[in-house]
Amino acid sequence: MKFIIATKNAHKVKEFARILNPLGIETISQVEAGINVDVEENADTFEGNARLKAKAIFEQCGLPTIADDSGLEVFALNKAPGVYSARFGGEACKTDKDRYEKLLNDMKDIGEGQRDAQFVCCIYLVLSDNQEYSFIGTCKGTIGFQAVGENGFGYDPIFMVGDKSFSQLSDTEKDTISHRGNALKQLETKLKEMK
Repeated sequence: MKFIIATKNAHKVKEFARILNPLGIETISQVEAGINVDVEENADTFEGNARLKAKAIFEQCGLPTIADDSGLEVFALNKAPGVYSARFGGEACKTDKDRYEKLLNDMKDIGEGQRDAQFVCCIYLVLSDNQEYSFIGTCKGTIGFQAVGENGFGYDPIFMVGDKSFSQLSDTEKDTISHRGNALKQLETKLKEMK
């Protein structure tokens, strides 16, 4: 079976492939499939944005399509940046580093014990015109006081799980506990049920 991954983010494509390939599912990014669609993510929930992306790509190719929307919710900031995680800071923040440094600056007066946060991921699967599924995974942690680690992407260098940031974990360690890993496990269970 072949699934289109509705993203241009190479990191996400690799994460999906690590979970889905062992199930006998071939994963192809929308770029590899020659689909150049930019979907405006204007929903106010992760699920809403993931559905917009999955439906738009499915309509282009007619193949099973998986999309995700994910982000970081910081409780001391009323769950910001949330669905705006990738656009946090607007035009002034063009890179992941810009965004996480802005977040660290916004939190400079927030002390230990008040820095709880969670990553949230919604994976949306469109198998056909009348068959759609949604899976939501979370990973709870805290926001560190500085960036640490070399791996990962996005806010990984400042998102702490225990005494390590996501950027200090191996791919396997991260997959085991991450928000996307948790949502993908639910997807994996559903796909196994359908076999």
